[in-house]
Amino acid sequence: MKQATLIIVIICLSLSSCKKSIAIKKESYSVLIDKAMQLSKDEDSLKLKEALVAYQNAFNKYPDSLDDYSKYNASVIASRLKMNDVAFKYLQPLAELIEDDEGYPGWDYILGDYATEDYSNLFNDKRWSSLKQAAILNQTQFFDKLASDEAEFFSTKKGASIDSLSAEQLYNYIKSQNNFLPKKKQDYSISFQINDTSSTSYFVHLPKTYNPKNQYPMLVFLHGAIRYTTLSDYETKSNLKYANTKYTKRADANDVVLVFPKADKNFNWMIGDEGFFMVPEIIKQIKSAINIDDDKVFVTGHSNGATGSFSYLMKQPTQFAGFYGFNTHPKVYTGGTFIENVKARSFINFSTDQDYYYPPNANDSLNSIMSKIKADYKDYRYNGFPHWFPDFDEAEPAYDILFEDLINRKRNPFSKTLQWEFDDNAHGTIDWLNTIKLDTIKTTKVSQRPTNFKITKWLKLDDNDNAIAIDVNQNAFDFPRQSAKITAKFTDNVFDIQTEKVGSFNIYISPEMVDLSKPVKVIVNNVLVFEKIIGYDDAFMIDQWNTNMDRSQLWVNNINITLH
Repeated sequence: MKQATLIIVIICLSLSSCKKSIAIKKESYSVLIDKAMQLSKDEDSLKLKEALVAYQNAFNKYPDSLDDYSKYNASVIASRLKMNDVAFKYLQPLAELIEDDEGYPGWDYILGDYATEDYSNLFNDKRWSSLKQAAILNQTQFFDKLASDEAEFFSTKKGASIDSLSAEQLYNYIKSQNNFLPKKKQDYSISFQINDTSSTSYFVHLPKTYNPKNQYPMLVFLHGAIRYTTLSDYETKSNLKYANTKYTKRADANDVVLVFPKADKNFNWMIGDEGFFMVPEIIKQIKSAINIDDDKVFVTGHSNGATGSFSYLMKQPTQFAGFYGFNTHPKVYTGGTFIENVKARSFINFSTDQDYYYPPNANDSLNSIMSKIKADYKDYRYNGFPHWFPDFDEAEPAYDILFEDLINRKRNPFSKTLQWEFDDNAHGTIDWLNTIKLDTIKTTKVSQRPTNFKITKWLKLDDNDNAIAIDVNQNAFDFPRQSAKITAKFTDNVFDIQTEKVGSFNIYISPEMVDLSKPVKVIVNNVLVFEKIIGYDDAFMIDQWNTNMDRSQLWVNNINITLH
């Protein structure tokens, strides 16, 4: 059986959804339900009977306030007490629901992961067999409907033939392409194939007045607790509730598309790289169906999700305009944390002084470093609050800050200066510097050691959940591998590039960066290595479009530089 509401609410801060948890209506009804829930924690049969009576009293006294989660709890208690008639009284209407208060289908009460734990005492009752037969049929219809909705989500108008277009016409056609269709729904659960054996899903919430003729900002929310969550066959409207209500109401008011991916300990955005591709691929998928403003794609999260947001900034920021995090641990877990990569974009952190996840003194040290390197990095400190800060009403101003930034910020797809450091070839791309490769032959190291600092205090929760400072002696970041570094700028068709420990790289070309009628020069480490006129490459352009689905940052050709 699921834990009490208080625990569920706390967990919901880190998860994008919480199955069958609910906010109870009306204070007097809530008092009775809270009493019943507290009693149900005790496995003693007398206490369970008291809990069941408390639920029944609440249901009888406030029949208009009944919620699905409380009915579910009552049915489970009755099942444990082998009071089958009472259990089925509450369970049967739940099983017949199209969706419950959280958006979960009624059949899930019978066929879901918790059914064996919750209702094993009912399995020999004929009524369970009837419910199970109906649930199997409803489950099939449910997934058929999901597949139909997903097909409708990805449906688009047929594009024009491009065979007769010149290269420049093709470029202009892709830049202005709009094959999008209106959508029948506001909310979609979309399946996502991770590999041959694993899949998950993500939830998309569209503006209520979505019009395919208009471009929309998109905000991707990364949930936390990735070591404890599971991949999902489908996602529900519970993503929009609880602490996430603060996102939902502001997204609705500002016509922002919200996206909620679902990860687990094996495929995620923080530990391990096996699932790091998911968010960029999800963004690409959505761009194929929804008219997204390519220069207004953002990512946010809480706890592990905030660390994920920071990791995309450090490792793969090209798709994004900006990054946000609540109670962030600003560190890359899969390699080096190269702080100056922040200068490619921006990060806004919302921290608290009672956070066991990352201590305030460490945030202070990082803030000082960010200020010195003139990074677009802000940390808003909220004193007196723990790690689950987003659940508090006092967090509302932080969300105002976030959405004000989101509304006003746009990605610069063709920045004239770039700087990038990396230690993994999978993350050797930043805007027009693409597929940068480490030099694995030379034994020299990057001349300047990556920035790091010591953390000497950490907060730990005591038995009463109070944050107690303990002494530690640890580096803020780990650097398990050698890195490569590249700095570059362009002006007047000339690219001037300095490299350290780089074996090769590509310069991606856009007519918004250079004059294609004139030669392009590339100077690397003070040596002229390239001087030619670069034209449009049809095949390359189409490949880039299919790879990135980015109309704003559309590349028409590239220059490969291999260093000796």
